[in-house]
This record gives sequence, C-alpha cells and structure tokens, in this order.
Amino acid sequence: MKSTNISDGVLVSNYIQGSEKSLEILIVRHKQRIYSFILSKVLDRDLAEDIFQDTFIKVINTLKRGSYNEEGKFLPWVMRIAHNLVIDHFRKSKRIPTFKNTDEFDIFTVIGDEQLNAENEIIKSQILDDVRGLITELPEDQKEVLLMRMYKDMSFKEISENTGVSINTALGRMRYALINLRKLIEKHNIILVN
Repeated sequence: MKSTNISDGVLVSNYIQGSEKSLEILIVRHKQRIYSFILSKVLDRDLAEDIFQDTFIKVINTLKRGSYNEEGKFLPWVMRIAHNLVIDHFRKSKRIPTFKNTDEFDIFTVIGDEQLNAENEIIKSQILDDVRGLITELPEDQKEVLLMRMYKDMSFKEISENTGVSINTALGRMRYALINLRKLIEKHNIILVN
C-alpha cells in the first residue's frame, strides 16, 4: 500500500507503535503547509525552520507520552502547536500587539481576517469559544451590556433604553466588562493573535 493512501490517523497509530517511517511520512506530507503557516507569521526563514522543528519535537513528545487524542484531526492539532510556538516567540521578543483601553475596543476585530484559511478558521473558532466562555464569568450587568453591544450590535442609546439605565451607566458597564474580560484573558492565558 502506498504511503499517500494511508490516513494521518493510521500513521499516528503506527508511529506510536514504533514505526519511525510513519512519522517521516507525516512530516513530509504536512511540512509545506505548516512551514508556510509559520513563515507567514514570523517572516523569517531561519526562524520559521526553528519553530517548525520545535513543533515536531512537541508532536513527538506528546505522541511518545501517549497524550495524543485528537481523533483524525492531526493537522489542525499540529497547526495549534505551531501557532502557540509562534505566539511564544513573539511573547519572548515582546512583539505581541497590546490593546488600547477604549470603549470602542472590539475583541473580535483582533481576530478578523477576510482570507481565513482552514487552519486560521480552527484557531479563530477556538478563540471565539474561549472568549464566549469568559463572558459568562462577568458580573450580570456587565455581561448584559457586552452581549447587547458585541453580539446584537446595539447602540448605547438602545442598550440604555433596554436596560433602563442612563447611557453613561451603560458606557461604564461596557468599559468595566472589557477591563474584566482583559483580566480574564490574561488569567486564562488565552492568545488573541493569529
């Protein structure tokens, strides 16, 4: 049977059972996409090569520990590892963009991208899920304003009318919701860059 016909899942299983050749096939099969993804973020070939190597060291360590359980989703899993290593690199070199503390701050513009490829789509949906989970931790009055503004696209005048509070109070709640959301993002170590 030719290696091109063997699924990623079977190759992963074979590697875990001791077939080094299976890992080689996986690396060759996905190198171009993973390397291109890394290069598109760091814009430096040597650095991209280093991060690519580190990605597969993490992949190998996880597989050898028996901690891999991403049923049939090998490539998205590896892309997530690569993405996290890129973020680690930017963190170390202090090049992660910071967000201004304004009422116009929209957490979702940080993630916006017209030309999202499959890998970014996976990462984006993970980030959106993470952020949605954090919103539930906000105090009720802040959560209400944030949801009306972000998800229902309501103006502060409409929010004021719907909640029975002044526009200034609605603005204040939104501001505190964003400040608290930022704290939760840091606390949970969620990365909002892709």
